Amino acid sequence: MLYLSQLLGAAVEDQQQTRAGKVIDVLTPAAQVGQNAASYPDALLIEGEEEQPLRVPLASLERHEHLIRLRVPIEQLQPINLDESEEVHLAQDVLDKQVIDIEHKKAVRVNDICFADDWRILGVDHSTLGLIRRLTPSWLFGARNNSSTSSLIPWNRIELIGTQQHPEEQEEKFLTETPSGSYRALSGQLADMHPADIAEIVHQLTPGQGASIIERLDDETAADTMEEIDTERQRHILENIQPDRAADILQAMGPDEAADLLAQLPEERTQELLRLMNPEESEDVQDLLEYEADTAGGLMTTDYIVLNVDRTVSDALNVVRTNIQENDVRIAYIYCVDDETQDESRLLGAVSLWDLLIAGPTQLLQDLMETDLVTVKPDDDAHTVAEIIAKYNLLAVPVVNDEQLLMGVVTVDDALDVLLPAERRRKPKRMY
Repeated sequence: MLYLSQLLGAAVEDQQQTRAGKVIDVLTPAAQVGQNAASYPDALLIEGEEEQPLRVPLASLERHEHLIRLRVPIEQLQPINLDESEEVHLAQDVLDKQVIDIEHKKAVRVNDICFADDWRILGVDHSTLGLIRRLTPSWLFGARNNSSTSSLIPWNRIELIGTQQHPEEQEEKFLTETPSGSYRALSGQLADMHPADIAEIVHQLTPGQGASIIERLDDETAADTMEEIDTERQRHILENIQPDRAADILQAMGPDEAADLLAQLPEERTQELLRLMNPEESEDVQDLLEYEADTAGGLMTTDYIVLNVDRTVSDALNVVRTNIQENDVRIAYIYCVDDETQDESRLLGAVSLWDLLIAGPTQLLQDLMETDLVTVKPDDDAHTVAEIIAKYNLLAVPVVNDEQLLMGVVTVDDALDVLLPAERRRKPKRMY
C-alpha cells in the first residue's frame, strides 16, 4: 500500500535521471468520489522550475521506491491552471479536511489517503495512526508503514463536503465547482439518507459546510433536511446559500416552516428571498409572517385541503392523492367549506382520512363530516393551542377568524414543539 503522505514531496526525475521537481498533489476525477466503481487518480501534480505546476498523467510516469520517474520529456507536460481544474486535489481538498463517513453517518477528519499498488484509491485514514505516519520519518515508522486497511473508510463510502466561505469573507466556491459554475450533485448514498440523518451530519459541520451539503441536494430533500435542523443553524445555513437556490428550497418547505425560518433573517434578506419565490408560495409565507410566533397564527400552516360539502368520498381521496404526489401535503383531515374556490371560506366541518378510507366512494362529505369542531383564533396563545390539541387528542386544529373563515391549521407536531424546553425548540422568537 502507498499513502498520500509518502507521495507528497517525493522527488521527480526526468528520463536522464535529473531532478525535475517534486510531487505536490494527486488529482482524481470528482465524479468518481462516492461511487461504487473502483477509482483511480488521473495524474500527479508536480512542482518544477516553471511558475505553474505541471500535470503528469499516470501513464507518463513510473514509481521507484521514494521517487517518481517521467516516461516522457518534461517539455511535453502541460502546466495546469488550478482555478480551472475540474478534478479533486487530494492534498489540497481532502487531506486534513472533513469528509462524510456514509456508513456511520458522521463527519470525520482525513489524516491520510491510501492507494493500492496499482494506484487504486482504497480509502481515507482518519485514525491516530494515520496522523502519526505523517509526522514520523518513514525509517522510524518501520513496519507499521504497511498497516492494514481496517482503519480505512473506503473511498466509495465517503462524501466530500466543500470549502464554502461566508460571502463577506470570500466569494462562495465549493471544492467541486466546475468552470461553468455548476456544482457536482451529492452521491446517491448521501442524498438517499433520511433527512434526519443528513441534518445530524449538518449539525456537526460549520454553517458554510452545511450550506454546501444542503445546496447540492434536490429541492425536496433539502427542504425536508432543513426542517430537521434547529432554527438558529437554519438561519446561518441560509445566509451561506445563493439567493436563487435558497428561494427554491424555501418553496419546497412547508409555508409555516419557511415563515419561521425567514423570520430569523434580517428584513432586507427576507424580502429578497420572498421576491425570488413563486408568487403563490410567497403570498402564503407573507401572510404567516404577520402573526406573532407565540400565537396560533404563528404556528399554523396553510398546507391543508378544503372541499365543498357536496363532494364525494371518491373526489376527496383523489384530491388527497394529488396533493401528496404533487405538493407533498400529508393531512389527517379534510376541511369542508361552503366554497372551495375561495382563498378563505367558511368552515362547516371536517372529515378524518380514516373515515374516508372506510366510506363508500359515492357518499357525500356532508354526510360524514363532524360539525361540532374544536377551533382556535389566530391570536390565541400558543400554549393554549397546544393544550387544546392535547386535551381533545387532535392531530390538527383549524384556525378561524371571527367570521368562521378558515385561516390555517396547527398540526400536532408544531403544537408539541411549544411544550418543549426553550433550549430544545426549533422555533425561537422571531426578529420581527
